[in-house]
Amino acid sequence: MFPLYDINRPRRRAVWVPVLVVANLAAFVWEWVLNEPAAVIYAYGFIPAQFFADPLAEWPTLFTSMFLHGGIGHLVGNMWFLWVFGDNVEDRLGHGRFLLFYLLGGAGAALAQGLVSFGSDGPMIGASGAISAVLGAYIVLYPRALIVSLLGFFPIPIPALIYLGLWFLLQFYQSFSGVPGVAFWAHIGGFVVGMVLVRVLAPAWQRR
Repeated sequence: MFPLYDINRPRRRAVWVPVLVVANLAAFVWEWVLNEPAAVIYAYGFIPAQFFADPLAEWPTLFTSMFLHGGIGHLVGNMWFLWVFGDNVEDRLGHGRFLLFYLLGGAGAALAQGLVSFGSDGPMIGASGAISAVLGAYIVLYPRALIVSLLGFFPIPIPALIYLGLWFLLQFYQSFSGVPGVAFWAHIGGFVVGMVLVRVLAPAWQRR
């Protein structure tokens, strides 16, 4: 079920969602065109073994890793989900809170994956942890919003509670099915962090 768009019009235009998309595109060009990708990934990706060996030196990788991607498909997929779901979350939180939410959600997702793969020397990169936090916030804020999704060749509106609930369950299933090269626990952790963090950062009048 690929999301095409949501039927959930924000009251105000997003500021940080397009900025984050551009920042990820710029980082991708810097990573893949202007540098040697492997060197950049090992220098700025989140490596659990290194982080837990020296957190004070390695903490910046919690944030730098979320702007790096392993290929064009990885980048485009993440940016599309951010574009579809991010504007409404930014609208509800406000611009400043949304940026803080995005960065903390991505860091929390990386830590979740790091705790599961404590001794791993493999670098973790990608915005999917932060975007999973956005999805977690979306299901809390807009459970009845309709997500128009491509099911086969047909666009079908699906309530966010069902669409994102199935997405979350799929992450759990795939985390145990041996799919290589994907940080599923970053997705799971980011989603849960997003559900909690949005309740903390949302303005009090909106929480009521």
